[in-house]
Amino acid sequence: MEQNKAGKLVLETGQEFKGIRYGSSGTHVGEIIFNTSMVGYQEIISDPAYAGQIVVMTYPLMGQYGITDEDFEGRNSYLEGLIVRECCEAPSNFRYTKTLSEELEEHDVPCLAGLDTRMLTRIIRDKGSMKAAIVDEDMPLEDALKLIRDTEIPTDYVSRVSCRKRWFSRTACHKYDVVAIDCGLKASQIKELNKRDCNVTIVPFNTTAAEVLSFNPDGVLISGGPGTPDGVPETVQTIRELKGKLPMMGIALGHQIIACAYDAKITRLKSPHHGDRPVRETATGRIFIADHNNCPAVELKSLEGTELKVTHTDVIDGAIEGIECAKDKVLAVEFYPEGAPGPMECEHLFDKFISMMEEK
Repeated sequence: MEQNKAGKLVLETGQEFKGIRYGSSGTHVGEIIFNTSMVGYQEIISDPAYAGQIVVMTYPLMGQYGITDEDFEGRNSYLEGLIVRECCEAPSNFRYTKTLSEELEEHDVPCLAGLDTRMLTRIIRDKGSMKAAIVDEDMPLEDALKLIRDTEIPTDYVSRVSCRKRWFSRTACHKYDVVAIDCGLKASQIKELNKRDCNVTIVPFNTTAAEVLSFNPDGVLISGGPGTPDGVPETVQTIRELKGKLPMMGIALGHQIIACAYDAKITRLKSPHHGDRPVRETATGRIFIADHNNCPAVELKSLEGTELKVTHTDVIDGAIEGIECAKDKVLAVEFYPEGAPGPMECEHLFDKFISMMEEK
């Protein structure tokens, strides 16, 4: 592994940022976004929802506690790259089994360190997410820009990260049976259901409503994942057919899928929400800090004429962060209520989902 090899990040605007390579030495192109989380890099690189993205970590030091075998959210890493200010190669953690750069190398994910991540974050915040490439330092700018222009961002990432066949996660003395539609399911979401006495059947994203009902579940979870609802019309159709028949909970992409199933409209945020942001609960006015990873958001005006009502909004820009349909026992949030690694201030939403199944 050539850890000291020089590399650079090239934005589609033509701006270049030079740094030192860690992880994979390959050339990668993806959508560049930033994440404001102070910790949780392992959960981020193993979260299927980040498929195809180059993630800029705003916190200056990453890798300081290494990688631990118990903290993965997915079985693989689908990132196109990781950008950090400093990559620690001497972790301090009795649980760690490998370094961050070793984990990235194993999954062919390049990492660049030594960049001015504050400047890079401001560029992304002001101009919006864009395509970028991680290349060797000696690649001419013209060649890098041609590579970026010629590379199309796939829209089928959900089909790449979803499970191929159904599988089960059981708990002792269970009370409820939940079907989880895997659009990029995180392990922590399954754990939250298991510890609330739920047996979970995980099914692929394109499972039909009839197949879901054949499991005779008490409720349905629609997971987060990469991309937008436009890339999973079959999942939207499944939820459209299931609404009113079973209690449902949607997370991140699942939130957007439920919104589309109720004929709401989706719009893309100029500055997507990634990392920890304040969220206001409309019923109580309480503010929670919640973990995010989203590009589109539900337009406020698009809920008019639907059976949905707003339950949460973003404190900073007012974007819709949560919706529900009390009649159909459906709730959905744009953020991750399980946290993983945190904050964990919104875990009570899983309790609300359990209550909906009890009432049903």
